[in-house]
This record gives sequence, structure tokens and C-alpha cells, in this order.
Amino acid sequence: MNPLAAVRETTAWVVSQATHVTIDDEAIVREADALAQALAEAPAHSWDTHHHYAEDNPLTAQYLLVVDALNFCFWPDPTWSYNELAMALKQVIEADRRAFEASRLEQITAETLRAWLGRDLPLMDERVRLLREVGHGLREHFDGYAVNLILAAQGSAAQLVGLVAAAFPGFRDHAIYRGRQIFFYKRAQIFAGDLWGAYERRGLGAFRDVGDVTTFPDYRVPQVLRALGILRYAPALARRIDAGEEIAPGSEEEVEIRAATVQAVEHLCLALAERGHSLLPVELDWHLWQYGEANEAHLPPHHRTLTIYY
Repeated sequence: MNPLAAVRETTAWVVSQATHVTIDDEAIVREADALAQALAEAPAHSWDTHHHYAEDNPLTAQYLLVVDALNFCFWPDPTWSYNELAMALKQVIEADRRAFEASRLEQITAETLRAWLGRDLPLMDERVRLLREVGHGLREHFDGYAVNLILAAQGSAAQLVGLVAAAFPGFRDHAIYRGRQIFFYKRAQIFAGDLWGAYERRGLGAFRDVGDVTTFPDYRVPQVLRALGILRYAPALARRIDAGEEIAPGSEEEVEIRAATVQAVEHLCLALAERGHSLLPVELDWHLWQYGEANEAHLPPHHRTLTIYY
């Protein structure tokens, strides 16, 4: 099955069954009107070239795979964020262009990763394990280089997501909800989106099916959608999130938050298209995420889940 179609189909089914999270269709209409007006005055946020290494060479692909292998669970450390991760790794690759070679990743230690980042991060042992897994998978299947992984996808984001999930088990972002397997592939999809942005839709970033990439269901996007009234949480779930209580990975509540995030962005993209503004889900994700980063202090709390997937 096409992995991107699987994300859409299974998350839609979750939303049809959900009891903890709902999508407010009236809020979709309201926010589509507001966003359409804003887009008429200024373009949506684009991919961030400031914090990332984004040269037109194969090294960018290697860098992005490392970034996205580590792109999860920053919330336990409020002094650290994704942007700091991307910038720290950018400085590493600029100082040593061989730093992310597969042979080095396969042997990486916590001490080396700590030196790269200048600190420990939550789930540090898992981060080391995932980088070793990336190094091993690259060496075993792609002669050590992410560029070969991308070329093997033959210009298809869906094929790339499938290859990433097959080669690197830590990217297999699945859950079981009421007896059915649900797919998200957040970090595998964001790798495709990052390539598309970093290479400016050309060369290694030219995907004919990039419109099939969904939003990346994490913490920040559902937080923004809740603030906009698009996502509505049942009172018990809202109280737990607002109190800072952890939501277990794979729980009904967590799966419903993520599934509803995917579907809400799909609905919002459709509503924008009806208003003459064609934003892809990946583009709307960037816009919502960057809005959330800039306005975090004014948003309701995000859900807290200790996980390697986002």
C-alpha cells in the first residue's frame, strides 16, 4: 500500500471513531476565511533556510537525514528546541564535512552526540541508537549515502517514505487503535518535506507526488489547531493536557490527537483551495508550525508524550 495513502485512510478512520478529539467544521470555515485573507496580503511561511544546512549538494541530504533521525521529543527540556538542534548540526557539518558519514554514525557514542549538541537531550540513549541505525541502514542498503536512498525513490515522496521506513526501523511510526493499525510516518514524511524545501523543489528535492505528503502530526501543530478552535478535546483530556499530565504513546487519546491533526489540515487545505489559495499540506504544516513557534507563549499547553516518533 502507498504509505502516504495509508496515513490518510487510517487517520480518517480514527477520526470517524474518535471520542476524545473532534474537528470543528465551523472553525475550519472561519480559519480558512482568515487565512485566505492573510495569504492575499503575504505568502505563507516557507522552509527555514536560516537554521538548516541547505547547500545544493548531496551533503544536504545526509545532514537532513541525521536531523530528522533526531527530530523528536524536545518538550522535557524547555530551553531546547528543534531550531537549536538543526543549527547545532549545521555547525557540525560545516566544520567537518565527513561528520555524518555512515561509518561514523554507525559507531557514534553519547559523548560524540553530546559534543555535537553541547548538551544532553531527552531520550539520549534512543537518539544514539537511532543514529547508529541510520548509519547501519545507509551502509547496508545505500552505499553509505542518503543521496542513493533518494535516487532509489525515483522522484516519489511516497516511495521515499516507504524506503526510509523499510531501511530504518526507528522511522516506522505506527500505532494500534481499536484493533487496527494506524500509520503516521511523521519523521519519514518530514524528511521528504525537508528535501523538497532545502533543494527548492529541484533535483534531489523534486517529488512529483509531494502533494500526497500529509502534515507532520507532532506537538506544535495540534496545539495551534486547538488554539484556533479547530481541534476540540473532551473535557477530561483537556484537563489532563492543561495540567501537564503525560499522555501515553499509543493511547486512544494520543492517537486521536495525531489523527485529527492530519485530517484537520487536509480539511483546511480543501477549504483554502475553495477560496483560491492552493497550499499543500506540507506548506500549511510549515505555516502552522512556525506560527506556533512564534506565538508559543500565547497558546494553550501542548500534549506531552514521551516518544521517539515526534
